[in-house]
Amino acid sequence: MRDTFKMGKSIIITGASSGFGRQTAELLHTHGNTVFAAMRDPKRRNKEHAKALEQKGLHVVDLDVTNQRSIDLAIRAVLKKTDRIDVLVNNAGVASAGVTEAFTAEQAKALFDVNVFGLHRVTRSVLPTFRRQGDGLLINIGSILGRVTFPFFGLYGASKYAVEALTDTLRYELSQLGVEVALIQPSAYPTNMYSSVIQPADADRVKAYGAVGEIPAAMFAEFMDMFASEAAPNPGDVAQAISALIEAPKGARPHRTVVGSSFGADQVNDLTAPIQASVVTGLGLSHLEDLQAAR
Repeated sequence: MRDTFKMGKSIIITGASSGFGRQTAELLHTHGNTVFAAMRDPKRRNKEHAKALEQKGLHVVDLDVTNQRSIDLAIRAVLKKTDRIDVLVNNAGVASAGVTEAFTAEQAKALFDVNVFGLHRVTRSVLPTFRRQGDGLLINIGSILGRVTFPFFGLYGASKYAVEALTDTLRYELSQLGVEVALIQPSAYPTNMYSSVIQPADADRVKAYGAVGEIPAAMFAEFMDMFASEAAPNPGDVAQAISALIEAPKGARPHRTVVGSSFGADQVNDLTAPIQASVVTGLGLSHLEDLQAAR
């Protein structure tokens, strides 16, 4: 028997055990939404995080974005509690930093499995519900590094460039079905993602770069110092940006929202938008730019 939720929207957030995901889940819950905080292994690995969220009234869902069966079970569990899903926030992700050559192929695959394929898996599992409803909001968490490139963050940036492309094409393909797609592009923030950043496994390749190979550690130390200072950026900014997107009127939401120091990503967005629009027009598909109202 399904529960009846009378207030707010029904929202799924992946990677909600900590960082952007957790702050967003807690904020959206305080706004009267029914929030499903999805995370890996809430009964063991993330037991304390899950318990804390449940005590606040949020619904915790066991969901591993790298495992299709886990995703299917999670979405099924959500739909047993509520008849609809209004918003999916694809937040789960991992970061990497270091000499690109020194990352093994296995490390690269693992990163893309979470940041790109995981996003695709979860989205694909929720879209049938959005299509049935003729309504829904998909929010992908990208990065400014999907628009500008930092040396030594190439693999992570490549995964976020992929998220940019997926987000745009989904926005076009879903527009006539009443489903809206938006992207958040955060800058660097003090979250667990940085404290658990993936580093190259091949130390010999790092050594072969000499002084250049020492730069990533220095960059990372500088980030950590900045995160520990009084001037540290507030990760809550991202939660607020996501909340603003959800609360904005349908059809009035920006396609991309930069949060934090942009390093020029906002300029790239502004310059790219008309070019991208002209590409779609040239293909004779300009009608896919216009979002159809919910049925």
